[in-house]
Amino acid sequence: RDPAIVLGCSQRALHAEVARRMPQGMDVLVRPSGGGAVLTGPWMVSCSVVLPLDHPWVQGRLPDSYHGLGQLHVDLLSNLGVPSTALPPDQVDACNARTGPTVPWACYGSLAPWEVVDAAGRKLVGLAQRRQRTGVLLVAGTLVTPPEWALLCSAMGQPQDEAAMRRRTVDCTQISATPPDVRQLARALQQALGQALG
Repeated sequence: RDPAIVLGCSQRALHAEVARRMPQGMDVLVRPSGGGAVLTGPWMVSCSVVLPLDHPWVQGRLPDSYHGLGQLHVDLLSNLGVPSTALPPDQVDACNARTGPTVPWACYGSLAPWEVVDAAGRKLVGLAQRRQRTGVLLVAGTLVTPPEWALLCSAMGQPQDEAAMRRRTVDCTQISATPPDVRQLARALQQALGQALG
């Protein structure tokens, strides 16, 4: 699929400005969940899960809502030969510091509880959510191959952040001798979600 920039709901006011900087024909979208900008494209497998408010995954404090989906990704990726871990809340600050300055405007520019990282603390799976009275939307995006961070940073008017984005992120090809391709991961993720959520 063609690359597109997906802004977090709090970045809605940037839409026109970002669209002007994008190559012709590329989309700029706004998602209902929070967080920073995401560059989608053929390097990413994403999923959206809508859960009722009484589902076990979304009980407790807001960051805890990521635990179930984050751990599902860890288990799935492990089965596909990609080692990773879901980041506990008490390790987020130290892990953020280890990979250098954060990039606050980008989803993959900082870490949140239970997001999926490699042994060096680089983000592999980003998570976002939106809560309403009728349910909770959880969203995840896995970096399968290297994203075009230069395109994202340029479109956001922040070209100086490209090096930080490369330093703070990792994709499956960098940490696995036999990484899954996008189709393989998408099929496995759909199956895992079906088993976990019935």
